[in-house]
Amino acid sequence: MLRTFKLFFMAITGIISFTACAKTPPSTNAISDFELQKYLGTWYEVARFDHSFERGLSNVTATYSLRPDGNVKVVNRGFKTKSNTWSESVGKAKFAGDKNIGSLKVSFFGPFYGAYNIVKLDNEYKYSLVVSSGFDYLWLLSRQKTIPEDIKKAYLQKAQELGFDTEKLIWVKQ
Repeated sequence: MLRTFKLFFMAITGIISFTACAKTPPSTNAISDFELQKYLGTWYEVARFDHSFERGLSNVTATYSLRPDGNVKVVNRGFKTKSNTWSESVGKAKFAGDKNIGSLKVSFFGPFYGAYNIVKLDNEYKYSLVVSSGFDYLWLLSRQKTIPEDIKKAYLQKAQELGFDTEKLIWVKQ
């Protein structure tokens, strides 16, 4: 019971932190010509900025699937090495506006939504650079557990051009 309460409290704290500013910086416009159907499926978290709701997690994935209401089911999963257990959060996402723009709102708790802007995505939907509120949230995602060095450099360059300090990235063990 105490463990459940602690997990719930940590999730709430993370969500409140994540959704405190639901808008992204003006320089981080989401991509256009976005196709949700191509984006659905499992993505591996290659790198991220540190934040409380993922701290200590390895083998992190985000799986997106279509919900009956047309919105997106989001399942974030990671392994807690310290406790040797899996952690999973289930949420929902919906478009923030036009459905061909890679700008969504994600919620893991009630009416609180955080921005999810895809700012770089290759034509084959293999690699994705995602930002959220302010300059505190950045994720580099891939369809595979590893990412080629040239792709990694291109995505890091894009993040730097947008004003993100890529030295703060945590490279996720997969």
